[in-house]
Amino acid sequence: MFRDEVLAWLQDNVPPRRLTHILSVEKMCADLATRHGLEPSRAARAGLLHDAAKFFPPPLLLTMAESHGVEIDDVCRSHPHLLHAEVSAIVARDQFGVKDEEILWAIRNHTLGRPGMSDLSCIVFIADALEPGRGDTGELENLRLLSKENLYKTVLQTCEYSLKYLLNTHCPIHPRTILTRNWALQIVKNSHQERN
Repeated sequence: MFRDEVLAWLQDNVPPRRLTHILSVEKMCADLATRHGLEPSRAARAGLLHDAAKFFPPPLLLTMAESHGVEIDDVCRSHPHLLHAEVSAIVARDQFGVKDEEILWAIRNHTLGRPGMSDLSCIVFIADALEPGRGDTGELENLRLLSKENLYKTVLQTCEYSLKYLLNTHCPIHPRTILTRNWALQIVKNSHQERN
């Protein structure tokens, strides 16, 4: 029932190609959750709603974010599409009654990441970047394999993959992506030291 309601809404609010991406993220979230001992239905719910606001016009993203007390930094103010994650969480809560805070945070964190992310947030962050529709390069395939074994290493390498892309295409880089990368790097380093 819930999924049918969300799908009907998404069909009216995102183009078919984006809906294909969303459904692929939903599936990858559920698969990764199963692999890492999390509840697959919660991960799937976060994946299904992660891009709800992706095609809201920039003025609406800014207005909704401001009216709900979202902190808007200079990068987001000049590139409002970066707010779609925060606004998608608002849609999930207000339109579809999602009360689970961890699901809402996973939706909020799926684009830029956030230091201290839960495993559920890591899964949605990874699935959004690595779902099969993103391509089939060797690097992406290796990241997908890694995602089945180690969430933090995958967050680290996904951040680095995204940063390379943003640098190569001369796009702005949000500081939170760098903070997320550094946070994941520290966890990976610490776990490596503990094993040695």
